[in-house]
Amino acid sequence: MVTAEISLYPVGTDSPSLSFYIARSIEAIRESGVKSQTTAMGTILESDDLQKIFDATKTMTETIHRLGVKRVEVILKIDSRTDKIQTADEKLRSLDRYLKGS
Repeated sequence: MVTAEISLYPVGTDSPSLSFYIARSIEAIRESGVKSQTTAMGTILESDDLQKIFDATKTMTETIHRLGVKRVEVILKIDSRTDKIQTADEKLRSLDRYLKGS
């Protein structure tokens, strides 16, 4: 299972708000087979295939470029695990067990 977090930063737009660009990039990967969950600071991506994460990253970036943005900064963090299948939700539940015990 591959879990990733992507943050995209369109540079040089006419507005300090980036929501429009991020929304369009997320829409562009809805049919990709990559599960996504958007947070205030980025988007969590999940797939059983690392290449699908890279393909989704490319699609998201190219979507923002097609909207007229000449520069997009991308931060991509990847957790690729082969010893067991663990979703992002399961990772959070594991963390919660420890937080409740403290």
